[in-house]
Amino acid sequence: MLTKRIIPCLDVKDGRTVKGVQFEGLRDAGDPVALAARYAREGADELVFLDITATNQKRTTLIHLVRDVARELDIPFTVGGGIGTVADVEALLMNGADKVSINSAALHRPELIDELARRFGSQCIVVAADARYTAQAGWQIYTRAGTHNTERDAVAWCREAAERGAGELLLTSMSNDGTKDGFALDVTGAVARAVSIPVVASGGAGTMAHFTQVFQQAQAHAGLAASIFHFGEIGIRELKEHLQAEGIPMRL
Repeated sequence: MLTKRIIPCLDVKDGRTVKGVQFEGLRDAGDPVALAARYAREGADELVFLDITATNQKRTTLIHLVRDVARELDIPFTVGGGIGTVADVEALLMNGADKVSINSAALHRPELIDELARRFGSQCIVVAADARYTAQAGWQIYTRAGTHNTERDAVAWCREAAERGAGELLLTSMSNDGTKDGFALDVTGAVARAVSIPVVASGGAGTMAHFTQVFQQAQAHAGLAASIFHFGEIGIRELKEHLQAEGIPMRL
């Protein structure tokens, strides 16, 4: 059985790590370079860096900061935010990223997934999907840092992204984000069943039990979280030891 992964996430705005609730009310969570170094020491399996205002500000990802973070890491490093062209991806991969995460640009022009997978290999291409639940429409995909509803069904879009060549899906439940009430097991499980590529679950982690649930019940391949790690509420090492004791394979 493949080991499951624990992934801290650095949401970066104006050069600082921030964290909010349901994509709003952002508060400072520290220096991204220092946090990256800490997570590498503590046994994180990977690190995700998201420049959360790049798309809305119509600019590319902060290359210099990506380079500084990459210098601190000896684990896989995924970077997202404002990526819309082959040149953007090339620049990030040349400056320390192992994988890139695309979101709004892929929804605007889905063929971009095919192009990037052909050019760089599917293993480099992560498609991020930000989903919100409403009683009227179910789970739908949002873009531009959660401000625009595409009215696309979340599972259908994730399936299309996988078919176009994405190597991994980063599925964030906006409805759960920052609440610490647990991952969205229903949509995560539905996506995991619909695709044959790894699904990273994001949004809502608050306890160790939430990770157990998302791995065992929703069959996620990785669990991503931010504030519980940034503010020392749960240690990565203790979380992985707990999950291993629950019968979930971990790299310790």
